[in-house]
Amino acid sequence: MIFLVASICIQIICAVDVVRSGRNQIWMLFIFLFSLAGCFAYLMLEVLPAYWGNRHLRTARSQVVGKVDPERGLRKARADLDLAETAANRIALGDALLDLGRFAEAEAAYRKGLALGPGQDATTQVKLAQTLFELGHSREGLAELDDVPDVGRGSEWDRRALLRARMLADIGEDAQARLLFEDVMSRYAGEEARCHYAAFLLAQGDRLRARQILEEVEQRARRLDRTQRAAQADMYRWAGEQLAELRKAAA
Repeated sequence: MIFLVASICIQIICAVDVVRSGRNQIWMLFIFLFSLAGCFAYLMLEVLPAYWGNRHLRTARSQVVGKVDPERGLRKARADLDLAETAANRIALGDALLDLGRFAEAEAAYRKGLALGPGQDATTQVKLAQTLFELGHSREGLAELDDVPDVGRGSEWDRRALLRARMLADIGEDAQARLLFEDVMSRYAGEEARCHYAAFLLAQGDRLRARQILEEVEQRARRLDRTQRAAQADMYRWAGEQLAELRKAAA
């Protein structure tokens, strides 16, 4: 009986805090549906990060918020745009739409943002090229990427080169794509480049090289902590599944 009363009191306290702080009302559902577990999640992911600068808490919070309220960023971008029709706000809307996979809408937002701006915007042009690739318009995306001012070798160059390699692969320029994948993979931070390259190799039927790449991904992933792996959980899951199939086929 005491436990039940205490549980109800904690739920009420958390619910009152949600209302007073103006946080997303969906937390009310979690608090009353999952009782103490919902309260614990609310405290850890909403209340504590407001006072603590812990990187893991921030990461966990962003991941949960993204699942619980995936359109939060989109609503904010639209609210900002309602206040001021600026290039920056239009591009921010494009970013939110791109994150949600609404590529056609993102393309329109980026194009309007570029039109509102004072001139060339390399960062947005690259995002537009990526959006065109996601829409299956790789040739148009390559043309957009070619129009972006050059940058020196570095992380931004590598990011663009990886996108170019993927678009070249998409239009059947396999030899060029392979050379570019090999070049980028040696420098690109994280495992995204290796996984995209492995997917390309599997599509080409080069299972041996694909297995080598995926084994590198596996080895490097072991050196990451759980939070780092969780940030790209789907990618690592795909890599593990593909590697398991390759090993099974070779056994």
